[in-house]
Amino acid sequence: MPKDLPKKMQEIINELKQSSNQEQCLQKSYEVMTSRYRGYRFRTYTRLLQIFTFNIQKLWSRTGFIHCHNANYLMRILLVKSGFFNNNDIKNKWTLVWYVSPHQYLQIKLHNGRYVNIDIWGAVYGTKFGNYAHGFH
Repeated sequence: MPKDLPKKMQEIINELKQSSNQEQCLQKSYEVMTSRYRGYRFRTYTRLLQIFTFNIQKLWSRTGFIHCHNANYLMRILLVKSGFFNNNDIKNKWTLVWYVSPHQYLQIKLHNGRYVNIDIWGAVYGTKFGNYAHGFH
């Protein structure tokens, strides 16, 4: 976890801390992330060099396209820094989109033992909160 966060990101985290429970925090984080970022099939391949960007300032300053693992990194920061989740509650999961393209999404464990899948990258293609991109749906 980075110690120094962009000012706007810290402001969002401060708002997330006001959530009434884990599920509300998770939903708000998802809404923040899907309003800022999205995945695009072809940009995933045409912007391959961006997969090596892990600088929090650079990642947060972007909007629009982002690689799935970078979106998940930012989402993880929001959730852990909110205080509602710890790093062990968040698992990186892998699947194949369209049966050929490796794709990462998150699986979040709630205090009640329930798991929620989160896929920021896939939201632009209709992947809903609680699901993840796979196959041809």
